[in-house]
Amino acid sequence: MDLLQIAILAVVQGLTEFLPISSSAHLILVPVLTGWVDQGLSFDIAVHLGSLFAVVTYFRRDLAVMGRDWGRSLACRQTVGDSRLAWGVLLGTIPVGLAGLLFKVAVGEEWRSPVVIAFSLIGFGLLLAWSDWKHGNGRDEHTLSWKDIAIIGCAQALALIPGTSRSGITITAALFLGLSREAASRFSFLLSIPVIVLAMGLEVVSLLRGDEAVEWLSLGLGVVLSGISAYLCIHYFLAFIRRMGMQPFVIYRLLLGAVLLYFFGW
Repeated sequence: MDLLQIAILAVVQGLTEFLPISSSAHLILVPVLTGWVDQGLSFDIAVHLGSLFAVVTYFRRDLAVMGRDWGRSLACRQTVGDSRLAWGVLLGTIPVGLAGLLFKVAVGEEWRSPVVIAFSLIGFGLLLAWSDWKHGNGRDEHTLSWKDIAIIGCAQALALIPGTSRSGITITAALFLGLSREAASRFSFLLSIPVIVLAMGLEVVSLLRGDEAVEWLSLGLGVVLSGISAYLCIHYFLAFIRRMGMQPFVIYRLLLGAVLLYFFGW
């Protein structure tokens, strides 16, 4: 890959991983629309690693408290401080992990078409708009019940469909459950940590089994650019939705879906 391709793909991944507009859709569409060859598995791992560094760095204080309280909850076998939130992040990841194993072939091959992406962008975009209109005003992520966590976790499994958006569908579910926009987004970002780790683990296994050449300089640049763009995205997204809500992202999803249907049809 040349420098321009590396930069665009890394920044696109960093930005779209946490915006409710589907990172997988954009990573699939960029090569299709530009005519570039596929970036390869090792580069996908690199840009996901950058996103992981960004979210862990941004929420480092929250994660430190959650990890401490989680350890204490194991020792005393009862809820301690933020241990419930930590358990929620872990348990909320189980549905998408199971779904990924069950539908791995379909996700990797059958569903990666512009038409599927278009319908997902539009359908789940409208659902996001409805949830944003009905969202609650007071609940935060610390008030989530085990039932709430199960619902959000199951919703996250739908993100395996390209165009759905992992952050978009989890934020949608959380808003329907009465969380504020910021709380829904924060819990979605925390949920991304084990999901990214699992996705990277599967990709690393596939990479080790294959014979793909590794360009370390390209990977390093991808990690840095993805990490920086993802960190800035998290910071400004939380400030943006406080004032503007989710509607600008809904409009973007609808327009992009319409453009894809126009050019690729069905």
